[in-house]
Amino acid sequence: MKKVTKGQWNGYDTYILHSHELEVTLLPRLGNNVIRIWDRVQQRDVLRCPDESELDFYLQKPYHFGIPLLIPPGRIRRGHFTYAGQEYQFDRNTANDNHIHGLHRTQPWRVSDIEEDDEGCAITTEFVTSDDPNWIRQFPEPLKLEMTLRLQGASLKQTFKITHLGQKAAPFGLGLHTWFLIDGEPGRWNLKLPVSGLFKADEELIPTGEIAPLGPWEALNEGMNLQGVDCDTMLNIGGKPAVAELTRDDGYGLRYSADPEHFKFWVIYSKGEADRFFCIEPYTWLPDAPNSPLPAEQTGLIDLKPQQTVELNLNLDIVYPEGESAPETDS
Repeated sequence: MKKVTKGQWNGYDTYILHSHELEVTLLPRLGNNVIRIWDRVQQRDVLRCPDESELDFYLQKPYHFGIPLLIPPGRIRRGHFTYAGQEYQFDRNTANDNHIHGLHRTQPWRVSDIEEDDEGCAITTEFVTSDDPNWIRQFPEPLKLEMTLRLQGASLKQTFKITHLGQKAAPFGLGLHTWFLIDGEPGRWNLKLPVSGLFKADEELIPTGEIAPLGPWEALNEGMNLQGVDCDTMLNIGGKPAVAELTRDDGYGLRYSADPEHFKFWVIYSKGEADRFFCIEPYTWLPDAPNSPLPAEQTGLIDLKPQQTVELNLNLDIVYPEGESAPETDS
């Protein structure tokens, strides 16, 4: 059961991590996206998974499925900033001529390691940004990105290592636009998310840096029912635990936790009124961080020095009602 097998999606190789409880499918050659988590215990998909018929849509907007990477996350005003004497110009891809959700889309990652042991299994992939002319044109300081997925029982650990290969300090931010399924039954699900404040945004949906009281979102701290929730909301963790708990009324649920040293913000997004899915997005930086007058401690901007490596960790744990287990099978 604790093994990594190969599959295919639209002719592209996938790698499937297996445990007794879960099957996790990674698509390295199209953006290194975790496109599926199949829960063998509940016999359900955990994530919004792209159907093979949705290839064109996936290629256009890969961050609408699975656990896509946003490097960097959120909007950047006019796609432009200057950092450490280096000018950066990202493509403008919003209605207001801003940039959104970074340079990472469908770039091919290389599988560098696979591990299988008595406790679980893991896969490591890597991508060097200077291998992509479109990326390096917009972000001229080269980076090496590595990601390790380790599946152990009902727990998936995601580790990122970012190494600066260039000559000047570079600003770094990472986010995950994770699409959790709620199966068209939002009233059965509650989200508990320890947060301290709500970020105000301007008319172009870029955070001003000002933090407002939570107001109705205060309910997240104790658990908010998702029935009727309609949100695209940026929240400050503010020193509280970086842990989201999405729980169904029968005791089944998900515990999504992030490295508190670096992940300082959550975005929650329902794409209209919550129905089939609900996005819980951990961010390391506040969108438009390089242009913000606020210090890096407040914006979360990581100042990457030449040859420096930064490690980021997240965990997704499935929580089962007492007594539930997966069927005994070798598949």
